[in-house]
Amino acid sequence: MATYFIIIIYLAFISLGLPDSLLGSAWPVMQLDYGAPLGMAGWLFMSIAAGTIVSSLASGTVVRRFGTGKVTLASCLMTACALLGFSLTPSVIWLFLCTVPLGLGAGSVDAALNNYVAAHYKAHHMSWLHCFWGVGATLSPMVMAQFISGDGSWRQGYLTIAAIQFVLVLILLISLPLWDKVARSTVSAMQDEPLSEDEGDMHGGAPVRPLHIRGVKLGLAAFLFYCGAEATLGLWGSSFLVNVKDASPEMAAQATSLYFAGITIGRFIAGFITFKLSNRTLIRAGQITALSGTLLLCLPLSSGFSMAAFMLVGLGLAPIYPSMLHETPLRFGKKHSQSIMGYQMAVAYTGSTFIPPLLGYLASSLSIAILPLFILISVAAMMFSSERLNAFFSVNRTKDDGGAKSSLN
Repeated sequence: MATYFIIIIYLAFISLGLPDSLLGSAWPVMQLDYGAPLGMAGWLFMSIAAGTIVSSLASGTVVRRFGTGKVTLASCLMTACALLGFSLTPSVIWLFLCTVPLGLGAGSVDAALNNYVAAHYKAHHMSWLHCFWGVGATLSPMVMAQFISGDGSWRQGYLTIAAIQFVLVLILLISLPLWDKVARSTVSAMQDEPLSEDEGDMHGGAPVRPLHIRGVKLGLAAFLFYCGAEATLGLWGSSFLVNVKDASPEMAAQATSLYFAGITIGRFIAGFITFKLSNRTLIRAGQITALSGTLLLCLPLSSGFSMAAFMLVGLGLAPIYPSMLHETPLRFGKKHSQSIMGYQMAVAYTGSTFIPPLLGYLASSLSIAILPLFILISVAAMMFSSERLNAFFSVNRTKDDGGAKSSLN
């Protein structure tokens, strides 16, 4: 049962990735249809991100009230309806209205599924889960490209992705009883587990607020700088290569593809490595690899070496995010993990939304040549936060990637 169930979760994460890269691939054609300025896509993206941040912060309360299965189903239904709305909207104003359910749905399902897998499955599933997000994020631009290259009908592209989402909604609806059954099979084991130090009676029986648990703020800082670094290089990497390394636009686009390929492939490989190494070891190794790739990007070498640096940074970043997520219930306890996971998702989206524009502002005032230094500082800050966080916990724990008593597979 556990094997079939994790496949359903993988499918749900494909649905989470489908909308993420759709707007960017369709906007050049959408812009012409609406007569909108180029920068309008940025405002649409920020509107989606705002809804995602709000729903991530509220996910702890929502999941506790309705359960992971129902929240996942409702969230996927919201995103499917939003994508359908995108295909039908007559004006930009309606696009902004559709971003509300799209953002709210994405944040809730992201936090809910990440916490569910972190609490109930071993670390390799978390890496592969985010690899499947990459499948969805890769599939939707391919579908959109087919329609745009044919008759320029971006609306048909959105309609097709919405149809795929509705199929996934149907699968989730049919499997809804399975979520409750799996949850019941583990709830007694979770109740019998001893409370962690942070979950126990630390202040004479007074409840501990999630943000007051030691190390949580450092963990949030690590997510902020990780997502800022990942999104910044993905957004501005091509501009850096063209303007600083004299690469052709085609080569710059290939380098960006190598960067995202490094992240996707790296997460697939990391899933196997988790059988031998702990989450913390993978996080540290990934940070060192990303730092090495960024340092290579700083050197006055040819664009060919820069492409290799992009791939190296992607491979380094690959295991960090899923490993940090999987550590959440292990570090802070299952009692507060859903709320903390929501905070982490909110901070992650904040980093990916606002840190890349900060680099854009600095680059317009100085030069895009500061990109490697900016990424280097972000990765170093993430590593500092992560190592400080590790100092809060026992050094005797050498294998933190999911205990047998809390794992279903």
